[in-house]
Amino acid sequence: MEQRENSHMYSFSIKDLEHLSGVKAHTIRMWEQRYNLLEPQRTDTNIRFYNGDDLKLLLNVSILQEFGYKISAICSMGDAEMKKIIQEKSKFDEEEKHLLNILKISMINYDETLFQSVLANYLKDHSLEQTFNSILIPFLSMVGVLWQTDSICPAQEHFISNLIRQKVYCSIDTLANETVQHERTFVLYLPENEIHDIGLLMMHYIIKAKGYRSIYLGTSVPFADILQVQQRLGDVDFVSFFTTHPSTNDALKYLSKIEEAFANTGSKFHLSGWVLKELKVQSSKVVSVYSSPQEMLDKSLSNK
Repeated sequence: MEQRENSHMYSFSIKDLEHLSGVKAHTIRMWEQRYNLLEPQRTDTNIRFYNGDDLKLLLNVSILQEFGYKISAICSMGDAEMKKIIQEKSKFDEEEKHLLNILKISMINYDETLFQSVLANYLKDHSLEQTFNSILIPFLSMVGVLWQTDSICPAQEHFISNLIRQKVYCSIDTLANETVQHERTFVLYLPENEIHDIGLLMMHYIIKAKGYRSIYLGTSVPFADILQVQQRLGDVDFVSFFTTHPSTNDALKYLSKIEEAFANTGSKFHLSGWVLKELKVQSSKVVSVYSSPQEMLDKSLSNK
């Protein structure tokens, strides 16, 4: 994604539109030719590009298709009619894929009201834990992919991340006086230089809500501090995510340090994240690797 020099709007390539909407590039071109859905502009060097309005239209079309509308019918609708249908459907249709796309629109448009309304409607019939697992965690994964492929700008990622972070902090505060019901202690942290903390904060909330003692150390924690926690608290369950750090070059060294330092203890490490998935790391006696936060919750809390 590039920013045009003579405009405050961001311009998108057709690949950007594909990443953001989930609609294949060849389908977008077909819709342009058959229905005049989008009218891309061209740079001085004759390269096609799309603007923010094009992206919003394509996202709306994608959502309406998922609601069962045919592309021919959608292309005959005006913007106001599309928006009205989506707003009405989002109140009653609880299928998560639809809601993820609507949240995507709220991010692109910096629309806090739409973000809050989607979550409020979902929370009417679902617990906060379900909302995290079914909506917010998958949405964060989607945002991560879009950010890594430069399909969204940093400001959009910061905007939506801070809205989610505020929601999680408020939820954690509601558990301040809850009684610990289990003996196990979970210690949540991110390794040095890792700052993507929202998933970890959600885990902190869920673990506390299930009656476990959960200690949140935060981001960029030195390895020496982890050793001190072990010395002070004894055997605990460490939880961490490797999203960008340690890098794929250093992750195996970090895991070796864990294996060596904690081999003769009863502490366990529960790890997940993009870096470990890229390396296809296998679980060991000390370290358990999970494909997703949901799998981590399901398996780590069930292990005695």
